[in-house]
Amino acid sequence: MKPYIIDSHAHLEMRQFNADLEQVLERAHTAGVVHIVTVGSTLPESRRALKIAEKYGEVSAVVGIHPHDASGVDELAMEELAKLARRKRVVGVGETGLDFFRDRSPRDLQEQSFRFHLALAKETGQPVVIHVRDAYPRALKILQEEGVPERGGVVHCFSGTADDARAFLQMGLFLSFTGTVTYEGRKNRQWSEEILSLVPLERMMVETDCPYLTPHPQRGQRNEPAYVHLVAERIAGIKGLSVNDVARITTRNAVGFFGLPVDLPSSRLAYTIRDSVYLNVTGSCTNACTFCQRSTDPVVKGHDLRLRRDPSPDEMLEALEDEGWKDRSEVVFCGYGEPTLRLPEILKVASRIKDLEPSMKIRLNTNGLANLYHRKNIVPDLTYAVDTVSISLNAQDANTFEKLCRPNLGPDPYGSLLDFARKCVAAGLDTVLTVVAHPADDIEACRKIAEGMGAGFRVRPYNEVG
Repeated sequence: MKPYIIDSHAHLEMRQFNADLEQVLERAHTAGVVHIVTVGSTLPESRRALKIAEKYGEVSAVVGIHPHDASGVDELAMEELAKLARRKRVVGVGETGLDFFRDRSPRDLQEQSFRFHLALAKETGQPVVIHVRDAYPRALKILQEEGVPERGGVVHCFSGTADDARAFLQMGLFLSFTGTVTYEGRKNRQWSEEILSLVPLERMMVETDCPYLTPHPQRGQRNEPAYVHLVAERIAGIKGLSVNDVARITTRNAVGFFGLPVDLPSSRLAYTIRDSVYLNVTGSCTNACTFCQRSTDPVVKGHDLRLRRDPSPDEMLEALEDEGWKDRSEVVFCGYGEPTLRLPEILKVASRIKDLEPSMKIRLNTNGLANLYHRKNIVPDLTYAVDTVSISLNAQDANTFEKLCRPNLGPDPYGSLLDFARKCVAAGLDTVLTVVAHPADDIEACRKIAEGMGAGFRVRPYNEVG
């Protein structure tokens, strides 16, 4: 299955594509690229980027003057850029920023041009596309002084340190990655593993920066949008996800950031992450966790989980069929709420799954408070329905649990969670306690709790969901 992916930074307006642009676009389409953002580096190239975007519906334009050409940025140039930035097919301002590696323009003029572009992005209500090379601390300083445009910014072809990444993420910026993350040298692999592990997918985009930075194993050829999936493959390998997961998430990021004319999938009852198919059982929950984004952004790994109402068992089974569940490794009862609130429906669907595919693994993701909610021990029912129970422990003691998870059930919700987990272990269910890597959590204390009752243990990233 080819990915549904966006190349968020290309240079189709450059002369390298003059002879075969339509063939390049056709190859991109064949490779699953649904949209391309072509980014001007000079005034003439910005004009050409706009013309391409106006001719081809799958292309949008960003207009700006690269720091290499900052010497030519004057009042007249910015006036023309301002006119271009207001055109219908233009979705951003840039690429602008600082390049202290090549220093093709004096640094003071690069900084002046960067400030001009930031002001233009604010004036026109556009996001800004930022180029930085060997100048991350200074670029950060200018952004702090000038402020990030309301529509935000993306640091394209990110090449900085982990500290640089944290600083730009803290400012709310996206980081975009190119074929450089695929290069095979030891130093580069170490860098890419560190950075790609650190940056949440929800703050990433993928790009080719073509015709430059061709990803491995196509190095030596002209780069083009059809190769963007190779960048996604590298990220997927580091994140332990599928290429389709990375494509789906970064596509949603790019559409939201640039406001691209790309249709995103509607809300889902059944959705795939990695090789597991998840069932969106309910949007209701007995906890109001401080770290949960359920009420503000009901999107998990690029899937929209908003529900107008809770689905029936028949609707869940139909959604599983549509998702091709028999080709997956497991079915997971999950969603953006607490699935055990709908215990009878879960048991009915699980029974049907086992009738159809007896070897299919079934997992339940739960907050562990089902016995409190149902006022009985539900574990005997689960032994006939699921193979694995993943329980969100999320705290080393009752006080921390109350502060972080804010349960609306009692008495003693934390004690009830631990008792539920012990009963699952005793019943022979594969039981895993999980914890979000929140600053308030004592991870090792949580690990000991899990080990003490014979359960597995897993730490979930604080800054990523799913």
